[in-house]
Amino acid sequence: MNIVILDGGVLNPGDVDWSPIAALGRLRVHDATPPHLLEEHARNADILLTNKTPLRKKDAHALCNVRMVGLLSTGYDVVDLDMFTELGVPVCNVVAYGVSDVAQHAIALLLELCRRTSLHTESVKNGEWSRRQTWCYWKSTPLCLEGLTMGIVGFGVIGRRMGELAHALGMDVLAVSRTRQNPPAYSPFAFVDLDEVWGRAHVISLHCPLTPQTRHMVNARSLAAMRRGSLLLNTARGALVDEEAAAAALHSGHLGGIGTDVLSVEPPDPGNPLLHAPNTLITPHIAWATTRARQAIIDLTANNIRCWQQGKPVNVVNA
Repeated sequence: MNIVILDGGVLNPGDVDWSPIAALGRLRVHDATPPHLLEEHARNADILLTNKTPLRKKDAHALCNVRMVGLLSTGYDVVDLDMFTELGVPVCNVVAYGVSDVAQHAIALLLELCRRTSLHTESVKNGEWSRRQTWCYWKSTPLCLEGLTMGIVGFGVIGRRMGELAHALGMDVLAVSRTRQNPPAYSPFAFVDLDEVWGRAHVISLHCPLTPQTRHMVNARSLAAMRRGSLLLNTARGALVDEEAAAAALHSGHLGGIGTDVLSVEPPDPGNPLLHAPNTLITPHIAWATTRARQAIIDLTANNIRCWQQGKPVNVVNA
């Protein structure tokens, strides 16, 4: 059985182990697959694995031999699910591989927005403390999170972990969830509607998938409904946020700050408005990138393949 990884270079630059997948067939790994090489790289693949390489309807001719598609990620917006459903090909993703990793990254962005440790460190290293000749100064007023309200949009495993961390910081937690099942034991906590999160939360953290319904859920209207000075975190998908509207809210001061690990186009166009907006922290999609999480992706993908080979596919995201 031929297993082809279209874009393994970022997932494994050499510090994690492909062997769990290699043990299940003849493995061929490409560091990246630009569009003009998709047909060549996918040729004779029984199992095709992708992280960010798009598989669209226009590529159907290059995918005629594929019997299973594996996503080396949780998100599946890079794959045309309807096409593979029509072809009778299951598309399987990996879930819960980096729960703590992503939640901790969101908290890191939040704490940096609140305390500006990097800004002050650079200030000291550049000699400002020495020149001031005073025992204390600050370039932005620190913010304490205790007693504030965290709004979490999407209360899956990562959203739940985010809630636990926010509670540990002394925050009240509001959550938006489709199911509203199994509320956590800590308090204060409440399931609420999205509009209530916009209006009540001091910090809003996005942990939902990108769908036609959630695209640009953070827009001019929802931003206007937020508390003045509130903070926004996004470690989910960049297109959840209307970046033009968010940049305008940052420039006006209505949005107090944004910490994001994702953008609508990656890598970003130099004209992306968030690149030039104040009080903005942007990391290059690295919340998932610990060796622990990346090895978990490989291990979970191997399990997806094994279950499919046994006729019992799991984590199937198309009908």
